[in-house]
Amino acid sequence: MSNYEALQLYNSLSSSGSSYGSTAQGIGIWSIIALVLSIVGGILVYFLFVKQKAEPKGKFLKWLKDFLTFKIMWIEPILKVVYYILTIFVILYSFTFLALGGYGILPFFLCLILGPVVVRLGYEMTMMFIMIWRNTRDIADNTKKK
Repeated sequence: MSNYEALQLYNSLSSSGSSYGSTAQGIGIWSIIALVLSIVGGILVYFLFVKQKAEPKGKFLKWLKDFLTFKIMWIEPILKVVYYILTIFVILYSFTFLALGGYGILPFFLCLILGPVVVRLGYEMTMMFIMIWRNTRDIADNTKKK
C-alpha cells in the first residue's frame, strides 16, 4: 500500500466518523446537561420523598422513602459477602506457597492460619462502626418519641 492510498484510507475513515474535537465537545455538553439534570433530580427527590412529613401509601413508596433517608443500609450484607470472599481467597492463596516450593511450609501455615484471622479482625472493626451508627440511631429515635 502506497502512502497515497494510506492517506486516502485515513481520510475516508476520519471523515465518516466524528473527529476528536467534536467528540470532546459532545462529552463536555453532555457533562453540563447531566450536571443540570442531576441537580434538578436531586432537589425533586429530596422534596418529594425525603422531606415529606406524611407517611407514603403503599409498600414500595414506604420502602423507597426508607431507602432514600438511609434507614435501610446495604453495607452490612455487602460486607458479609466481601468477608466470605476474602477469607476463601486467603485460604486458597496460601496454597501458592506450597506450589512455588521455594518458601517452605512455614509461610503456608502462617497465611492459612493468620490470613483469615486478619481478615476477620478487619471485618469486625468495620462492623463496629455500623453497630455504633445503629445504636446512635436507636438512641436518637427513642429520645424523639418522648
